[in-house]
Order: sequence, then C-alpha cells, then structure tokens
Amino acid sequence: MRFVPLLALAAATAAFAAAAQTAPGAADLAAHHPASAAPTPQSDGEVRKLDKEQGKLTLRHGPLQNLGMPAMTMVFKVADPKLLDALNVGDKVRFTAEKVNGAYVVTAIQPAP
Repeated sequence: MRFVPLLALAAATAAFAAAAQTAPGAADLAAHHPASAAPTPQSDGEVRKLDKEQGKLTLRHGPLQNLGMPAMTMVFKVADPKLLDALNVGDKVRFTAEKVNGAYVVTAIQPAP
C-alpha cells in the first residue's frame, strides 16, 4: 500500500502550493492600480508683466509649497498660451506652477476672487 503515503505527499504539496498563492501585496496592487495624484496646491500672485508672444508671464507670488520656493517675483512659462488671454497686468491671481523639463511652468491660472 504505497499509494497512501504518495497521496498524502501529493495532498501536502497541493496545500503548500495553494498557501503560497496568497492575495497580491501592496506593491502588486500599486503597480496595477496607481493612486490618483494629489492635486498640486495653488498659490496667490499678482501679474506684473505679460509676454503673450513668448508664452510667458512675470508673477509676484507667495511661497510655492510644491516647489519649495519662497515668495518672490519671477518669470514663468505657461503650459498653454491661451491661459494669458484673460489676464491683465495688476490682476490678482491663483495659479499652479510645476517644474517641467527643468523650467518653471504655470499649468493653471485664474483671477483671484
């Protein structure tokens, strides 16, 4: 009756294999279902200069938390030149800036309430 030990060995092997196939870990889940990115915080600023031809604007702004930048006045590129259409020098604005390919770019901007 050598079949009994062989069956027991086969059953044990199958149980071990089933236990080894556990639910996917956090790393597996993240790879297949990335968490949605947190929205980039907006900052307050004032339009100091517009250069619609170059797609740039100069803003005096408060701290840019997402970039680790203190308050200052600086020139930004804009992601889309159409963002400049509704702006005028002196406007108070809320904007989002990001570092894209080594340049500081305004990706969203609107007049402040």
